[in-house]
Amino acid sequence: MVMLMPLVIGLGLIIKSLPVLEEHSVFTLLFDARWSPMQGNFGFWPFIVSSFYVTVLSFVMSAPVCLLAAIYLTQYARPWLLKIMQPVMDILAGIPSVVYGVWGILVIVPFVGQFLAPLLGKQSSGYCILSGAIVLAVMTIPFMLSILIEILNTIPIELKEASLSVGATLWETVKFVLLRQVSSGIFASFGLGISKALGETIAVLMVVGNVAKIPDSIFTAGYPLPALIANNYGEMMSIPMYDSALMLAALILLVMVLIFNFFSRLAIAQGEIRS
Repeated sequence: MVMLMPLVIGLGLIIKSLPVLEEHSVFTLLFDARWSPMQGNFGFWPFIVSSFYVTVLSFVMSAPVCLLAAIYLTQYARPWLLKIMQPVMDILAGIPSVVYGVWGILVIVPFVGQFLAPLLGKQSSGYCILSGAIVLAVMTIPFMLSILIEILNTIPIELKEASLSVGATLWETVKFVLLRQVSSGIFASFGLGISKALGETIAVLMVVGNVAKIPDSIFTAGYPLPALIANNYGEMMSIPMYDSALMLAALILLVMVLIFNFFSRLAIAQGEIRS
């Protein structure tokens, strides 16, 4: 039953998206940059690009931090430090996303708009792709870090001792033995982290700017797909074509998540073949 849920969800979204798909070609809907529903223009390209930028940028910021922190906590740190960090990560993972959004407005937006952008010779209000990516990275770190710690803790201690016994340093053991042993699990945790980041709504919505245009830099405002749905769905349900377009946005988001998961599974399979 659980295995059928993605199919049922996807089928429901396809049925709800049929009115707008019958009026416009898929190519136009996906790659047109014009978004003016009252004039019948439903171009999703700005929202797709914004979702991609925010998600990938947040992943680039969070993935190295998570991997290095997991290595340190499981291989180098004292056991008591890991015992302290585990409840801290649970607390961070359980904080409502709206709280992260408020923190982003109070801290990240002024930091980006008043300090970071001028430092790099850019102008920005602070409500931009970079702010959304920073908030999203902070939100996904406890999620990915918890998974990576569990994965590294599953490595048999005998494997580590065997490597050290033949003269390898601890870092060489970590780099060439332990990480290779759990490479498929690392790829899986990264794939789950990307999927989680792609679907986050409220916190990103609060700091990303929500301007329906293609962002030309990380310091300009964006409008990810989850924010589009959350901002407009309730008040636009009475307009059939608009309602159908928002359901298509949800379908596009689902397809993007499935694509990320497919490539992560492909990477996992390649890692298992090498090992």
